[in-house]
Amino acid sequence: MRWSLSLVVLAASAATVARAQSPGSRGGSADGTNHGATVSTPYGATDMASHMEMAAATSGGATGLVLDDPSLPASAATAAARLAKSPRHREDVMIPTPGVPGDSIHAWVYYPQVSHKAPVVVVIHEIFGMSTWIRGVGDQLAADGYIAIVPDFLHGKQLPGAPDSVSVDAAIAAIRTLNPADVQRDIAAAAAYATHLPAALPVYGTIGFCWGGGVSFAHDVQPPVNGGPTLKATVIYYGTPPDSGTLSAARAPALGLYGGNDARVSSTVPGTDSAMRRLHKAYDFKVYAGAGHGFLRAQEDMAGANATATQDAWPRTLAWFRKYLHT
Repeated sequence: MRWSLSLVVLAASAATVARAQSPGSRGGSADGTNHGATVSTPYGATDMASHMEMAAATSGGATGLVLDDPSLPASAATAAARLAKSPRHREDVMIPTPGVPGDSIHAWVYYPQVSHKAPVVVVIHEIFGMSTWIRGVGDQLAADGYIAIVPDFLHGKQLPGAPDSVSVDAAIAAIRTLNPADVQRDIAAAAAYATHLPAALPVYGTIGFCWGGGVSFAHDVQPPVNGGPTLKATVIYYGTPPDSGTLSAARAPALGLYGGNDARVSSTVPGTDSAMRRLHKAYDFKVYAGAGHGFLRAQEDMAGANATATQDAWPRTLAWFRKYLHT
């Protein structure tokens, strides 16, 4: 790994959003309840201020050193440039939405440069919707040997600027209106599409970030689709868990990666760990001291803690997929 020698100056943000709580304060109680400003989403209470602050930090108003390591996903500051230089094949596809005549799920598919069939990873975007950064994560997974499919879960919303330049406010508002059952339907459809590609194996994993982290975990406890591909691995980046009463239905080993300065989410980890142990379900996790919510996107933030978390979390993610998607 090497550090870029130049300072990256991010574009000016549309608005500066104040933090709901100070960086050192506790964002949630032991039961995961957030005491700051919240918006209700299908997968738990989401701290609006933390998400808006992360958007501001990664779209403007911040200056910092950027990790320059091609073995790691790019940050939001460098994702567009990295993606533009990628040698890997990608396809912009439309997948018929099951049960909704005339509607389609927009998705990007990224292919590894390998001579054998590869497992599939469904990449679940943040509360910000489809973005260049999340597409860059898909390309990075392809660089690491996986067929990555990145669905746009806001495909039915017809938002201005969709899919890659939807405003933060519009994306968050639209995410709040999604039906959880429809989101799970779209994941299953994306997995079925990708695993039926000639270059794919009939197995898949999921990886999600922020809102998508909670969705990834929720997918693990969904019943499998008859005749569908096999879910074999789940990765959760700073996402909240499903209701503890559903954890007994977990289908695949789950890995959770969390920021230590994201207590709204990380305070849920001990209870999840205890429940999964009691149920004899595979769940591993790491909480990174000093790292904030969205650390993989905002690698320049938190005085180096986000970069340090990224350097450990991504290899840990790949090890998880190697362990469970290749067996």
